Amino acid sequence: MISLNESILKRIAEEEKVPFEHIKNGVEQGTIVVPMNKNHRLLKPCAVGAGMRIKVNANIGTSQDLSDLAGELEKLKAAIGAGADAVMDLSTGGDIDAIRREIINQCPVPLGTVPIYQAAIEAATKKKSLVEMTPDEIFAVIEKQARDGVDFITVHCGVTLQSVARYKEEGRVAGVVSRGGAFMIEWMNFNKAENPLYSQFDRLLDICREHNVTLSLGDGFRPGCTADATDRAQLEELLILGELVDRARQAGVQAMVEGPGHVSLDQIETNIKIQKEICKGAPFYVLGPLVTDIAPGYDHITAAIGGAWAAYFGADFLCYVTPSEHLRLPTLEDVREGVIVLRIAAHAADLAKKAPGAADWDRAMSQARKKLDWTKQIELSINPPYARQVFESAPQKESGVCTMCGEFCAMKKMNEVLDDKK
Repeated sequence: MISLNESILKRIAEEEKVPFEHIKNGVEQGTIVVPMNKNHRLLKPCAVGAGMRIKVNANIGTSQDLSDLAGELEKLKAAIGAGADAVMDLSTGGDIDAIRREIINQCPVPLGTVPIYQAAIEAATKKKSLVEMTPDEIFAVIEKQARDGVDFITVHCGVTLQSVARYKEEGRVAGVVSRGGAFMIEWMNFNKAENPLYSQFDRLLDICREHNVTLSLGDGFRPGCTADATDRAQLEELLILGELVDRARQAGVQAMVEGPGHVSLDQIETNIKIQKEICKGAPFYVLGPLVTDIAPGYDHITAAIGGAWAAYFGADFLCYVTPSEHLRLPTLEDVREGVIVLRIAAHAADLAKKAPGAADWDRAMSQARKKLDWTKQIELSINPPYARQVFESAPQKESGVCTMCGEFCAMKKMNEVLDDKK
């Protein structure tokens, strides 16, 4: 059975406006996870899963082309400032250990990583090919990151000889788009051996249990285009992940499951229901999903559309997508924009699902609009600085109204005629 510090769970219960027993039981049963490594001093822990407010994650991190720690720390601040509930450091360039440790030191929310990225980079620095990594080297990176305080790790344990064989028969349009999944397939193909993250899963569980690291069981076969969604390769991997969720729970390790990817609107509900059934209610962490493939530069919007839909049907954790998805490493503004639009999607789902407190926010905004209280409207907006910038960008032609309706503002007239300003 999984158990966590009860005082932290009580604090989270108060913030979520739900009974303490709901969170406690959810954690014990594995339908709720609270990523919090014992080596990371978390100022803002959060719960992900059944009955919780939908959470949003932001990815940051260097690349081999752009490696700037100061820049990534600015992105961290921007993501937190925009309301991200968690952050992942996906760095592949520069001094990865130093970058991660400094990000952890300055990160008040749960921090995740994808350890296979660093393992592959370290192999290259040793003048070795990715495929020459040993299982011990992969696990050494996982253990190092766990000691450093990483709260959750994405591990592609479901990319196995069995699921790869299924993939080869599939005939996908976009193939494999997961970097971690591609790394593991390349390693397995060269070594003619099973994925060590699967064959030595108990070893992984031992590390996670020791440091209280939450497993984020990665989707190496997530669809990279809508044509590949809900295919046999994706479902084969999901079946394996469902079995691994059971093993993690039995070992006292928290686990959530990652999902697609690119999925058209008509398939989102099906994807969520299948995952919840196969993985016995494990929290579902989705990338968007993106509902169309034709909007580079606007994929934060395609992801928000899919994210709202997915969260409404039961996804628990939305990974942001920025305007630069598919095009380049995100800028500071891309990070901020990605968080905001996915937070809108998350709140839309919370509102529709009647999450505690969600409707109160909307009602307060509506009351401020009725009163033409611009200060309060801006204060209540999801991005107050931007709302203020837009409002103040046009001269107000008439006191108390905006330039959309001016003197013909319906709310102002009704407030005057019917004394309706309540």
